[in-house]
Amino acid sequence: MTGQQFLATGNEGSKLNNLDRFYINGSWVEPLSGGSLEIVNPATEESFAKIPLGSAADVDAAVDAASAAFESFSTTTRDERIALLESIIAEYRPRLDEIAGVVSKEMGAPIGLARAAQAPAALAHLMVTLQALKSFKFEERLGNSLVVLEPAGVCGMITPWNWPLNQISCKVAAALAAGCTMVLKPSEIAPLNAVLFTEVMDAAGTPPGVFNLVHGEGTVVGAAISSHPKVDVVSFTGSTRAGVDVARRAAPSVKRVCQELGGKSANIILEDCDFDKVVARDTLNMCSNTGQSCNAPTRMLVPHSRMEEAAEIASEATKKVRVGDPGSRDTTMGPLSSEVQFNKVQRLIEKGIEEGAQLACGGLGRPDGLNVGFFVKPTVFSHVTNDMSIAREEIFGPVLSLIGYEDENDAVRIANDTDYGLSGYVSSADTARASAIARRIRSGNVHINGSSFDAGAPFGGYKQSGNGREFGRYGMEEFLEPKAIIG
Repeated sequence: MTGQQFLATGNEGSKLNNLDRFYINGSWVEPLSGGSLEIVNPATEESFAKIPLGSAADVDAAVDAASAAFESFSTTTRDERIALLESIIAEYRPRLDEIAGVVSKEMGAPIGLARAAQAPAALAHLMVTLQALKSFKFEERLGNSLVVLEPAGVCGMITPWNWPLNQISCKVAAALAAGCTMVLKPSEIAPLNAVLFTEVMDAAGTPPGVFNLVHGEGTVVGAAISSHPKVDVVSFTGSTRAGVDVARRAAPSVKRVCQELGGKSANIILEDCDFDKVVARDTLNMCSNTGQSCNAPTRMLVPHSRMEEAAEIASEATKKVRVGDPGSRDTTMGPLSSEVQFNKVQRLIEKGIEEGAQLACGGLGRPDGLNVGFFVKPTVFSHVTNDMSIAREEIFGPVLSLIGYEDENDAVRIANDTDYGLSGYVSSADTARASAIARRIRSGNVHINGSSFDAGAPFGGYKQSGNGREFGRYGMEEFLEPKAIIG
């Protein structure tokens, strides 16, 4: 394959010049192994690009570069790191539309969503981290000690395909601000945006070895990063199953592991809210990004007495979802990211039917008129009980489970009856009441009355949704070690 491929991005195009290389020690280098992987457009099921697959030897080279660079980069001043983040932001801004087009093509996000959220998410994290760095306290007097927060070392970063730039940027920005060096393994399902991000890092003047990119499979490159003796911190975002494997591999070297994993978020709709508006709003929210968000509000809890009403409102709301070509500005929901994901969602929809949930709309198969691509129907199940598979498992597709509750305490009990604890949602006409319920939900964040994403607030979960927190100053703290200088 050649080093340059053309990717259509609606009316524009993007030329990726470095698809056949890794970025190590400030240069684009040839892989040490010969394997490669076709990148499939989930809307057409056709291959349109190819990336090399790295090996443990490639990871060794990248980690060695990061380790060597750490000695000098860890001693840089706050002002030097501020200048670097400002340079990265300046290089990223002009490429927003180009990056959005690549994300849309490789993982299926509608171009409108890619431009409004997927690509700008990275910019938001860079800007929020920059502001956090400007006021961050790296030193503090406690009693007879000076407590100093120092860079933790070489950081391995393993990121997902569903919000790829969001997760790359929040990790990279925080590690840079902390004074760490890093090796990134992006998802092999949607890796092309990481190539563009790396070009931004290079153009911004990131010192050699500070940021390194190696493509590959989780079982090879991810495993090599997790177990590498010179990697001090592993920051992983992905499934709980994969997170457990990362932790196991990291354990022998006793490295720090920060994980943002799966979710099955409860959405408590209280009887005093504007029921029509809230149920419709949150049904459409659940369908955003084709339901492929770890914090999606997939369990909607409604009073038993209003179950039929909620099912009718939710079903009607799904009619507003425009499923189709992600390159079209009229599309509001694209395909799932891959055939594996398509088959998983179909299996769980079938399981919901088998276990006795009532199918209010959607169901198995592709939407009418879409015979090619990993497209699915927005699906609503009513009369779901919290022990059903569709209420327990993270489906990662546009599948909503309506679960009935008796009263407020019952709603909180159901919300917390899950292996996960990433996010939660509460809607009420009484904000104080909603906030009081939010305090009782065991999850890393809770949205009140449809409140949106906050890049400055800590993001992470309880229980099997992971450990540690990302975003802003909380993200920086994951890459810092406290040292007490006593006397």
